[in-house]
Amino acid sequence: MTNERLFGKIKNHTNFINMLAVIKTGGKQYLVSPGDKIKVEKLDKKEGAEISFSDVLLVEKNKKIEIGTPSVKTAKVEAKILKHGKGDKLIIFKYKAKKRYKRKIGHRQPYTEIEIIGIHLG
Repeated sequence: MTNERLFGKIKNHTNFINMLAVIKTGGKQYLVSPGDKIKVEKLDKKEGAEISFSDVLLVEKNKKIEIGTPSVKTAKVEAKILKHGKGDKLIIFKYKAKKRYKRKIGHRQPYTEIEIIGIHLG
């Protein structure tokens, strides 16, 4: 995500929230704020359980941005697991011309839907 896109998104978010953060989970980064519902890579926790993300890359509170190197040491994001599920089916089709070779495989990626409860500093 480029700086213009990130800071533009931060400016848009600050009109109706006080905090936001960039968290890293499952090898991906997510821009979150309290009350957001997002789908992340599958987590090994039960539905209804609360989870804490300590790998916070950026925190914005009251128009003050704190960027971690590589993460903000004192920041923590609390979330609640809403449900587990599978994404839409993807079709993988392999074909070699003139060789009578074809393979059709389907894949559904598992995910966990979480709701961000709060962002804590310190």
